[in-house]
Amino acid sequence: MNPVAKKAMATGNKVASWMYLRSDGRMGGSARGVPVLVLTVPGRKTGKPRSVPVAFFKHNNGYLIAATAGGSKTNPQWIRNLGAARKAEIHIGERRYDVDARITDSAERDELWLNVVVKQAPSFAKYEEKSGRVIPIALLTPHS
Repeated sequence: MNPVAKKAMATGNKVASWMYLRSDGRMGGSARGVPVLVLTVPGRKTGKPRSVPVAFFKHNNGYLIAATAGGSKTNPQWIRNLGAARKAEIHIGERRYDVDARITDSAERDELWLNVVVKQAPSFAKYEEKSGRVIPIALLTPHS
């Protein structure tokens, strides 16, 4: 991604996260019919908290999120940060949760991609085609 597009995406994510948090998810709470949460995870280099709106899918006792980056050729930074931190904070509407995070292995990822993500949001299949990469999936489990 070129530097101008990268900066524009970062600014857009900041604005979208701010709007979501200020409105308790009434603004930006869904995208193409899929619910959205705000993920806050420390940067793996700086340790500073970074927030980004991400579509999510309820799964078992937690949530899964797919690192589509809108079909970008590269993985979004948040998935790298999440893999390093293995914990995060999420906001869903007005609720806040501390979560443990785990990036799925390839077999589990393939099963979740087909049977959860694409089954609930068929349009997500286009992101993987467009990107030319395997879209990573993270599982988020709220602390009890």
